Amino acid sequence: MSHLTPSYQAFADIGDDEIEQIRAFNRFYTNRIGVLDRAFMETPYTLTEARVIYELAAHGTTSASRLTEELSLDPAYLSRMLKSFSDAGLLETMRDPADGRGRLLQLTLRGRGVATDLAQRSRQRIVALLEPITENGRRDLGAAMASVQTLLSGDTPAPVTIRPHQIGDMGMVISSQAKAYAETYGWNGEYEALVAEICAAFIRNFDPARERCWIAERNGTFLGSIFLVKGSTEDTAKLRLLHVDAAARGHGLGSKLVNECIGFARDCGYRRLELWTNDILSAARRIYVAAGFTLEKEEAHHSFGKDLNGQTWALDLTAATAGVTPPA
Repeated sequence: MSHLTPSYQAFADIGDDEIEQIRAFNRFYTNRIGVLDRAFMETPYTLTEARVIYELAAHGTTSASRLTEELSLDPAYLSRMLKSFSDAGLLETMRDPADGRGRLLQLTLRGRGVATDLAQRSRQRIVALLEPITENGRRDLGAAMASVQTLLSGDTPAPVTIRPHQIGDMGMVISSQAKAYAETYGWNGEYEALVAEICAAFIRNFDPARERCWIAERNGTFLGSIFLVKGSTEDTAKLRLLHVDAAARGHGLGSKLVNECIGFARDCGYRRLELWTNDILSAARRIYVAAGFTLEKEEAHHSFGKDLNGQTWALDLTAATAGVTPPA
C-alpha cells in the first residue's frame, strides 16, 4: 500500500482544526456508506474485493500489475485475492499477446454476473442516500464532491464555455429556473409560466443583430443563462433571466454572463440597459451593483404565490466603467 507522507512544513502550516474537520467527515461518510460493514452490502465480499471486481469489469482485460498500481494494493495481497476469485470461478487468465511472458485477467461469465449484482446494490444504496435530498441539494452535493475530487487529485476542471443559444436550449432554461426558484423561494407555477413566455417570445421575435441569449456550460452540462432583448425605445435594451445553476455558483460565472450582456448591448449601440428583479435575489443584485447598475424604482407586488418587492435597475452604457465587474 502507498502512504501519503507529509513534510514537517505541512504540519506547521495546517492547523489542528483543519485536520480534525477532515477526520470527522471521514468518520461520518465511511459510516454513512457502509464501508465499516464486515461484508460489502450484504455480499460475501469485502469493500476492497468489490472494488477489484469493479475494476476487472470496467477494464474488460487487465493485468495484476496494473491493478496494483491503480488501486495502490500490496502485490502479495492482490495475488491472494485474485487466486480466490479464480478458485471461485469468477476469474480467468490468458496469455498476453503483446508479451508472451505476461498474463491478462478477465472475469468469467459468472464473475461478470457478480460485478453486475454489486453495481446494482451500490446504485440502490446511493439512491437511498439521495432520496431525501432535494434536486438542488443533490446538485450542490455533486458539486461539492467534484470540488473535493479536483482539489485532492490536483486535476484542473474543464473550463466553462459561454455560447449563443441553440435549438433545445430554451427547455433547459425554463426547467432550471422553475425548479431552482420553487425549491429555494417556494415560487409556484406562475414563475415557470413567465419564464416560458419570455423564452417563447424571444424565439418567435429573435433579432440576431440586436438580441442574444447566452448559455454557460461545462462539458455539455448546462450551468446558466442570460438574455438581452429590445427595450421600449430604440436606444434601450433589457437584461432578462440571469440564472446560474447552484452547482456553478461562487466562481464569478454570473458576473461573466452579465458582462457578456453589457458588452453586446454596447456594441449594438444601445445607450441604456434595464432589468427587473426582486430584492430577495441578493446574489444577483450584488452582481448588478458591481457592474454599475443603479436602483431606479421599487414596488411591492404579489406574484408567484408570494408577497415580493420588485425592483427596476438601469445601467448607463455610455459610462466608461459600465460592466467592469470583479469576479464574484
